[in-house]
Amino acid sequence: MTRLPALGPRGVGWVLVQSILIVLVAVAGWRLGAGWSGPLRLIGVLVGTALIFAGLALVARARIDMGTVWTPLPKPRDNARLVETGAFAIVRHPIYVGLIVAAFGWGVTRASAVAIALTVLLAGFSYLKAVREESWLETRYPGYAAYMARTPRFIPWRGRSRGSIGRSSRGKAP
Repeated sequence: MTRLPALGPRGVGWVLVQSILIVLVAVAGWRLGAGWSGPLRLIGVLVGTALIFAGLALVARARIDMGTVWTPLPKPRDNARLVETGAFAIVRHPIYVGLIVAAFGWGVTRASAVAIALTVLLAGFSYLKAVREESWLETRYPGYAAYMARTPRFIPWRGRSRGSIGRSSRGKAP
């Protein structure tokens, strides 16, 4: 179990804060970007745009993989099933990863150090939200511990062990 607060019966507070952070990244990129000049402009726009599309594609794929069990809230619905296929076979939280990648891409595209810094904050918050969510998922699904042991939380190339970033909410190694 985790000591992180529920922030509502199904975690609506977690979604609210995450949404505010996403809006802040968007506004910071739009209003607080220094802009690129010269060759860096083209490189920044190309790399950033590719990251935005890759992140949004991952979010879309994960959303499709979830099908009818999708909910924006971190606590699963009573009638939901555990999804371990598609994007969820690569990382346990592909929607969070996709949002972070897209937000970082936006900051790069707009040359906004503030948007990039807020993306780091979004990543940290998403980590805490994932830990809270995993506590609910472990309670709800008997097979979740095995899924955690074979699937990294955020970074696919970290291997199949839980490592320092992929640890469960209990912090135990496999």
